Amino acid sequence: MDIDQNFINNVKGFLDEDEGRCLYEMALTAGCMGPCLEIGSYCGKSTVYLGTACKEVNSVLFSIDHHRGSEEQQPGEEYFDPGLFDPISGRLDTFGEFRKTIAAANLEDSVVPIVCRSELAARRWATPLSLVFIDGGHALETVYTDYNVWAGHILSGGYLMVHDVFADPVQGGQAPFHIYNLALASGLFREVKTVKTLRVLQRRRGAEMPANIFI
Repeated sequence: MDIDQNFINNVKGFLDEDEGRCLYEMALTAGCMGPCLEIGSYCGKSTVYLGTACKEVNSVLFSIDHHRGSEEQQPGEEYFDPGLFDPISGRLDTFGEFRKTIAAANLEDSVVPIVCRSELAARRWATPLSLVFIDGGHALETVYTDYNVWAGHILSGGYLMVHDVFADPVQGGQAPFHIYNLALASGLFREVKTVKTLRVLQRRRGAEMPANIFI
């Protein structure tokens, strides 16, 4: 894995090293089938893992984030970082930090930043995807929307990856766990790997898209 661990450790973010390595390994495989996409890049930690793998197989990573922070990153919340707060707009702004990360990782020719809400990017999306990584906001409505608008774009044999999946509500929020269960219940996906809070599902080859795959 051609990633400087000291560099990645200094990128702001909440991704575990083992989970990051899993992202990299899955993108190496998926990137040979088509482009990858992540929802929720924050300052670019996950983007470096995914983007580096895409670069190595001559693929591309679409990185979607409105860069205004998720619910838990707002002022007064648990994961608020005052260094990312823009006093002029009065809002969080992570895009500048994200661009610095991508430039420093030499990924500007492999990563396509899309600065908007996930559902807006999906509105006219037409490119089949080999991998979709869901790690944006963690409110149920937000995670459900991310799953609802992107799962159908995953190629047969491609991968859906969901971060922060906690079966026990004492350990963390239940929205990603709920979406993970919806994906399994749809019949379109099977689980292939678990790394800490990261779940890796694969779209079943030959599985027909039901008229309504969502619950």
